[in-house]
Amino acid sequence: MLAIFLNPNLKVLSYNLVVIKSYTSTGIVLSSIKYSEADRILKIYSKNYGKLSLIAKGVRKPISKKRGSLEVFNAVNFHATWSATIGLITEVEMINSFEGIRKDLNKMSLAYFYCEVIEKLTREGSNNYKLYNLLFNAFIQLEESKGYKIKKDKFIYDVLVELGFWPLGQKIIDPDSALENVIERKLSSVRVGKKVLQ
Repeated sequence: MLAIFLNPNLKVLSYNLVVIKSYTSTGIVLSSIKYSEADRILKIYSKNYGKLSLIAKGVRKPISKKRGSLEVFNAVNFHATWSATIGLITEVEMINSFEGIRKDLNKMSLAYFYCEVIEKLTREGSNNYKLYNLLFNAFIQLEESKGYKIKKDKFIYDVLVELGFWPLGQKIIDPDSALENVIERKLSSVRVGKKVLQ
């Protein structure tokens, strides 16, 4: 987690030779998988630290206060601690749940696509606040209007340029192929929403 180690705002505590790091950031939940009986492991793209794998303890319990805040697509403020295994979310506050996306299956398909692209193209702990802003603004625009094919192609172009995979100002004739060449595989979200995104 290089970005975490080098961040000057990071608080580092040492107790019995076990180093625990705590950090706070804003992030967007990219994906979520079940872990044990009541937990979830989340991929969050954070503004300050890039992509992080974090565990949310007890979040699957109906009484969990974090439950609604850590859904995929949500933008949140969060606090986490880091040990030798995985980051643990200790506090979370909702910023935007993008309800306008959740009410429309077409928009949800494209939102899943956005998240998968970011997850596949980024490394853990490699921070890029511009990429976070790009994703957040893409959700805002998706929530407000349609034009899915245009939005998808523009998102691919913007992400590839920002990450240095495509020259700025050079048009992409086939954005899907360009993206697949970089990732070296087809994205599952494209197959799910194929009819919507054409």
